Amino acid sequence: MTSNMENRSLFHELPGFEKGGFFDLGHPLLNRITESFVKAAGIGAIQAVTREAYFTAVEGSGFDSSNNVSDMGDAKKHQFPNLKGETNRKSLEAMVKNTGKESLQWGVVAGIYSGLTYGLREARGAHDWKNSAVAGAITGVALALTIDDSSHEQVVQCAITGAAISTAANLLTGIF
Repeated sequence: MTSNMENRSLFHELPGFEKGGFFDLGHPLLNRITESFVKAAGIGAIQAVTREAYFTAVEGSGFDSSNNVSDMGDAKKHQFPNLKGETNRKSLEAMVKNTGKESLQWGVVAGIYSGLTYGLREARGAHDWKNSAVAGAITGVALALTIDDSSHEQVVQCAITGAAISTAANLLTGIF
């Protein structure tokens, strides 16, 4: 009995991962979008908080990692610029606000991509690199529009990058 429990993973503990559904909203498209949004938003929140914890630890230790990389310049900015509030309460409020914003961005992008790939597969009757390219490009545009002060060049770059990553992922499926 003990060996059976040792081999169980998180996916075995959460039956929704195996069945493909935590939500039942009445339509597979809505279920897929909602699940993608929730999962990616959680990942976005974890990523945002751990990144801020890293920068806080680096600043607290006095180690400046930008000295080791010549091209960093001003790139070592906090993603959460308001975190240095006058009080801990203001810092916590800023972190919660910015983590929520980043979670929302991750969730929206995942939901859009998931919904587009599902819709294109249903409309065209196939899931191929063309669907991936279109879904990736539209998702890239959506991501670029969530960035503060996005320029036309950033929108185009995000569209091309989204299409390229999505197409590559589709073409490499089954190789590894």
